[in-house]
Amino acid sequence: MSTAHLQRTRVKICGITRAQDARAAVDAGADAIGLNFWRGTPRVVTPAHALALVADVPAYVAIVGLFVDPEPADVRAVLAQVPLDLLQFHGNEPAAFCRSFARRYVKAVRVRDGLDLLESVSSYGDAAGLLFDAYREGDLPGGTGHAFDWTRLASVRDRLPRPLILSGGLDAANVGQAIRDVHPFAVDVSSGVEERDAAGVPRRGLKDAARIHAFVEGVRSADGRRFTPS
Repeated sequence: MSTAHLQRTRVKICGITRAQDARAAVDAGADAIGLNFWRGTPRVVTPAHALALVADVPAYVAIVGLFVDPEPADVRAVLAQVPLDLLQFHGNEPAAFCRSFARRYVKAVRVRDGLDLLESVSSYGDAAGLLFDAYREGDLPGGTGHAFDWTRLASVRDRLPRPLILSGGLDAANVGQAIRDVHPFAVDVSSGVEERDAAGVPRRGLKDAARIHAFVEGVRSADGRRFTPS
């Protein structure tokens, strides 16, 4: 096992829409919070709303802005108002577009049957990370609450040009196994830490502090087991 796989797993809580949820993520020990600027999701925030959300986020917690096939002017408008540390592109953005904002970026890939994982990321060698998420026809580009076959990543993990970020259907109950199977650099969760309605369906955009804490504890527990000598 390489030394990269002995680093602790980073955690991003995505789809934050309320100040109390940002505080819960910080209190739980998350490394990053994600703000969604794509208008097609109930988790969308405006630049003004985003600025208010990050006002109390302390140093060393990264602020990530998520976009889906945006117009360049829209990204620049957000950057002019919100102190983003990273951009996350979750659509079909080419590498030249992603790097055109002179800001570190993460490129997301929606994993579907028949997709060549290595080929899909071959042009994003300058990304800060490569995020793999589940694909579902007709659903949101991310944060669907559905998983994919994570074991597909195990065979390509060491050949990826940039650090691997795992997303898609993660929650406190399965994140430990996901870490043991994939050994990602980071995990990214949204629906898995959201409130549930009476039918048990995630309330998109409304986080649950207890679920956030349980998720982070699940990550730390999995890391502890990985690092304990046998």
